[in-house]
Formats: sequence, structure tokens, C-alpha cells
Amino acid sequence: MKPPILGQQTFLRDHPATASTYDKYYRERYDREDDPNPLFTGRYLLILKEGSSNVLKTTRMLESKWGFTVANTADFVRETLSESKIRSANALFYNELGIALLGSDKTLVDRLITPGADYLIEPEKVVYIPDDLPEEEEKRSTWGIRLTGADRSPYSGKGVRVAIIDTGFDLSHPDFSERVITSESFVPDETIEDHHGHGTHCVGIACGSDDSEGMRYGVANEAEIYTAKVLNNQGSGAQAWILDGITWAVNNQCRVLSLSLGSRVYPGQRYDMAYERAAQYALSKGAVVVAAAGNDSRRSRHQYSPVSSPADCPSILAVGALDEQLQVADFSNRALNKGGEVDLAAPGVAIYSSWPMPTGHRTVSGTSMATPFVAGIAAMLCEKQPAGTPSSIVSQLKEMAKRLSQLPEDVGAGLTLAPMRDE
Repeated sequence: MKPPILGQQTFLRDHPATASTYDKYYRERYDREDDPNPLFTGRYLLILKEGSSNVLKTTRMLESKWGFTVANTADFVRETLSESKIRSANALFYNELGIALLGSDKTLVDRLITPGADYLIEPEKVVYIPDDLPEEEEKRSTWGIRLTGADRSPYSGKGVRVAIIDTGFDLSHPDFSERVITSESFVPDETIEDHHGHGTHCVGIACGSDDSEGMRYGVANEAEIYTAKVLNNQGSGAQAWILDGITWAVNNQCRVLSLSLGSRVYPGQRYDMAYERAAQYALSKGAVVVAAAGNDSRRSRHQYSPVSSPADCPSILAVGALDEQLQVADFSNRALNKGGEVDLAAPGVAIYSSWPMPTGHRTVSGTSMATPFVAGIAAMLCEKQPAGTPSSIVSQLKEMAKRLSQLPEDVGAGLTLAPMRDE
């Protein structure tokens, strides 16, 4: 049977049998049959072991041997490419990453998996906003700005491009009326407008300024804002949409990428190679990638979950959440799997920021809120060190962090602090 056309697929709905097969396998393997959310889309990612060096060879193999019609991101250099724009292909090669998205059924994919192949094939994950937490009592608290020193730093992220990869943004928000917003939606049939709220909140923390009463809630308040919509208005998305957003941000010379999203990871599960490849590409182009450690733990009940994906990748900074007393948030995940470390911690409880109109502002909690704090501070550091490499920026973030009494498995190097002028 000929593989389905990517641009004509409906996320998840077109592959329920395949997706449920992988769901069942993972739930049984990792003893997590209580998770109510679907784990896989039913599509696949082909990941070349040698990066992008064998794209042409693999493309020819997919076309001549297996009947795929393959599109390549390199053919769309003058426009932003997303799967909704592909009208005749059933595979999309991310040329920069050496990864192909396959619109295929399990029978054909099983035949593609051969001993000695120079690629891996993995099921495409469903990606979510970290679990929603109860809304905090409405208050205009800026404790995170104070404790990180963002309000005392001489730096504002000026001239630094920061990408928030999330549920989009409310382009009409009055707090941003004088800011230039560069945006793109990678969710089929949805505009950049944020009808969820999560993305607007994260943009506000990383790059916002003041509310109408002069209360500052944003960190890098002069950074250049880039926002990619990769999660739909219900707060979920396909893994390929995340790869779209990362590639778009990197190709737009963003120096900091913030991802407050993820898929749950189980004890013993390895990190995702597709995300690691995307993060390596970002690093090679001068970008630092930060992601939420996840909200799956319930520490008050002695329940700890591993750092979620993609934050568990070696090339991505994983961010845990702290409350105003600098205690680890009850929900914040822990470094349990090999390589899936928590790198830094930041304010993530009762965080006040922008929200789509007419609400305007909202106070919520999560590692999703801690992540844009680190992204904004990284932008400040990039302003201070315009020639700084990603590795030097990451090293300095960790060196500047305030050491805490909690375990490194929970807080990494400590509370992320804004850069000050050298004496």
C-alpha cells in the first residue's frame, strides 16, 4: 500500500491502531499503564546515524525501493516549510538534521528496519505542555524577577533573538504593542494566535516587560522575540512540529531557544535521538536550547519522575522549578535516568506573566515557567558576551548560579542568576 500523503494526514486520527500498539508496548515495558495521554502519533522518524551525510542516498532508497515521494527542506529555502504545505509527498527530510518524517504504516516500516542499516527508525511522539497545575491565587508577584536579579542587571537581552517554541502568542497583547514579534505556526490549520495561553505566558516571562501598572514580570525586556507555534490550541502536538520550530528558529539566527513542552519519560528510558540531533544542529549554529524538566513528580507523596523529553537530551539544558523560599517545587522532576540531568533551577511557582486578552495576565506554576526565566537570562548573557559560544554561555550560566542546599539531581548548579557588570 502506498504511504499516505503527509499534507493530507490528520494528526493522530489517521493512525490509531499503530499508535495504540506502541502505547501498549511502552506502558507495559515501563509499568506506567495509568498515564491517560496517548504517547505516539502513529507516524515515524527515520534518523540517519551519520547525520546529514547520507540524505541523498537514503532519499533514493526510499523513492526507488519503497515507493515514497520525498520532500526536502533544502528545496524550500525561500519559505517556511511545514507538513501542511506538503501536498504530494509522504516523507519529509529535514536536510539540516538528517531526519525524515515518514507517513507510513507499520508493515512497511518493519520492512525498512534491516540489520546493518545506517539509520534508526522510531515512532513519532505526541508532545504536550507539562501537566496543568492548579491556578494560583491571582496576585501580581514578581518574586522571580527579584530573586534572579533580573531587575538589577544592566543587561536586557538587547539585540539578541530569543525563540519561544510553544502554543503561539497573542499578537494583540497591549504589553507588547511596541515590540516587533516574528512568528510562524507549524500546526496545520492553526494561526500563530494563542488560544491556549501557555505560549503567551512563557513569552512574557522570557522577553516581556511591565504590565499597565508598571509591574515588571519579564526578564530580557529588550530581546528580539521569535515565537513558533508547535502545540495546538489544546496544548498538544506532533514531534515533527517541534523539529519544524527548532529548525526555523535556528535558521533565523536565534541565539536562545526555549521549549516549555515535553513527553513523559519513564525510569530506564533513553533520550530521544531526533531531539538530540536537532539540539546539536542548534549548538552548531550558535544557539543555546533550554527545556522544561517536567511536572510529573509529586514529592510530597515521595513520587519522583525522570526529567522529561526533550529536556533529558545531553545537548539541552534541563530546568527545574523552585518556589519563593528556594525549595524545589512539589511537581518538579528529578534526574533519575543516566544522562537525563537537571542542569539549572529557576522560579516556577506562582509566576505572574502575560496571558491572552481579555484576561491580560495570569499567575501559574510549572517547570514551564522556570524555563523562560533561564532563556531570558541566557539572552542577557549573550548581550554581555556577543561572541560567546553556546558552550561558554552554558558554562557561565552554571558558574553564576546560586548554590543551593538541595541535591544536584533536583536543582543542578542552582538558582539561575542574571549577569552583572564585571568589576
